[in-house]
Amino acid sequence: MKYRPEIDGLRTIAVLPVLFFHAGVAGFSGGFVGVDIFFVISGFLITRILDDDLKNGRFSILTFYERRFRRIIPALVFYILLTAIAAYMLFLPPFFEDFARSLVAVGTFTSNIYFWKFSGYFENSALLRPLLHTWSLAVEEQFYIFMPIAMWLLYKANFRMRLWAFALALALSLALSIYAIDVAPTANFFLLPTRSWELLIGSLLALWGGQSTLSYRTNSAVAIGAAILILYSVFAYTDATPFPGLAAVLPCTGAALIIYTGGRSVVGKILASGPFVFIGKISYSLYLAHWPITVFVRYVTLEEPNGLHAMGIIAASLLLAICSWRFVETPFRLQTVSWPRRALIGSALASMSIVSLFGYAGIAAHGLPQRFPGYATKVEARMLDVSAVVASADTTVQAGQTWRNGICFFEDDDGFKKWRPEDCALTTNTGDVALLWGDSYAAHYAPGIVANAASIHGRVYEYTFAGCPPVLAYYSYARPNCQAFNQKALDIIRSLDVKTVVLSGRWVDLQRRGLDMLEDTVRQLQAEGVRVIVIGQSPMFVTNVDVIAFKKAAVGQKAASWSTVIDHDFNQRLRAAAGGADFVDPIAMDCAAGECPYIDDGRMLYFDSGHLSNFGSARVVERYFPLVSRVN
Repeated sequence: MKYRPEIDGLRTIAVLPVLFFHAGVAGFSGGFVGVDIFFVISGFLITRILDDDLKNGRFSILTFYERRFRRIIPALVFYILLTAIAAYMLFLPPFFEDFARSLVAVGTFTSNIYFWKFSGYFENSALLRPLLHTWSLAVEEQFYIFMPIAMWLLYKANFRMRLWAFALALALSLALSIYAIDVAPTANFFLLPTRSWELLIGSLLALWGGQSTLSYRTNSAVAIGAAILILYSVFAYTDATPFPGLAAVLPCTGAALIIYTGGRSVVGKILASGPFVFIGKISYSLYLAHWPITVFVRYVTLEEPNGLHAMGIIAASLLLAICSWRFVETPFRLQTVSWPRRALIGSALASMSIVSLFGYAGIAAHGLPQRFPGYATKVEARMLDVSAVVASADTTVQAGQTWRNGICFFEDDDGFKKWRPEDCALTTNTGDVALLWGDSYAAHYAPGIVANAASIHGRVYEYTFAGCPPVLAYYSYARPNCQAFNQKALDIIRSLDVKTVVLSGRWVDLQRRGLDMLEDTVRQLQAEGVRVIVIGQSPMFVTNVDVIAFKKAAVGQKAASWSTVIDHDFNQRLRAAAGGADFVDPIAMDCAAGECPYIDDGRMLYFDSGHLSNFGSARVVERYFPLVSRVN
């Protein structure tokens, strides 16, 4: 296949926004769309290669995978090794164990499935997962399983039938992605069925012909319009943009049109210039390098990257990418490392198996705590009251010792159907009935309500479900019972004659779907004649507070507060979305200048990066929970 330098230049347009977005460079809020551009490029090139092999009678599944392994595996293994060394040196046991689990997923080409199940791309927990970016490689690798077979099966069909077959697959995938925006946003982002349409855009372009025969002026006009689509996506999208779905059509269409117009346009000429081509050539190594570096900078500093950090991340990523491209990628890709096919494929599969085995070893060793002898002792001393919070369900546990797991707080099942008011009364005082309804960020107030029961007038019931914010229209593929759980809250309100409903949740999860979902719920509750109180987003930190405390102590600091990762205006936007409900802002009540306390009287207020410990729950309920009577 004839080399097209402008496609390497387009790779630059894909990788740099991703790099700048993750490094924290201002303005690149939609830089994540670079991955979608990569998908279009990959679909185009892979289909051209397969089609060329079929037409010339040299199609071979083994040859195809030999090429893919030469292109992907050497650099991937190199970066996994470097990342594992850094993680071993830096990560405290809980994070190293989590890293080990992701190693297993990467080694089995299922990291997109792993991160779908255990993380969201834009979630706080994702910021300290150095292999998160491999999800896109897993999507491509899974696409490579099906595409050669599909091309071989359809090759003898006529040209129009092949186009219609791939166009139908594209349309179905895009329709599924649009549908999943609301019902399964995390699955939509990570999984092949809702991402394959992006690769298939490139595939259809390759089958159609791949390059325009229009005039230079017309091609230039089309390519400039395509570049505007990409640039708009890069600078206008944010992590609150529903994605992929229809929003991904813009960067993908832009990428496809630039490939189509090729070098016969002003944009193509620019992309074919030396600097763009060079960055494009190292783009794979640059993509692999940048995210682990960003994660480790964030882990060491415990902060979002600032301007100085961003410069260091970009410089280090470029330097490492150039070295790995020159000494790892190129020798294998150009076959100067001339191993026999069987040896190469066998070695690639063996190396990925070893990656998985190392992951299993890290899991079995519980994150190798012996690397930090003082960690376990210090954490135990600070976290004595936490173990009860995370205890398993037990109907005999005393009130206030847990969130009443499996009884009033539910996870991934339909146990909420057996919810009984007599089991979930947090207070037994006479007076009006109130309901605490929400997810785990509502449940973490339960121990504090019990501890402050004497100051609360009336009876308060707990009704909570993990990962299920109290929004009637909220649907989650990961939590399929969420809608039914929330609908049952209306039955509870009516049957118990509830006068006040307190809504609390991990409200940041609503950003990508729209905060107005909360307003609709408030309106329906008010129509039931109840008073609605919304507790805004409580503080969340870049990582677990015990890690922050341990790392601060290690350098001789005794800081008892740290910056929250919640945007300073988020609760104000949430207040507006809550309509006529009463609103409590925990961050405004507890934090000063963005610094939120995580230790009080030498004890942890949180047991992870955002959930209150029993001690912390008692303190904040006394301070700002709306049903508590306070003496002025």
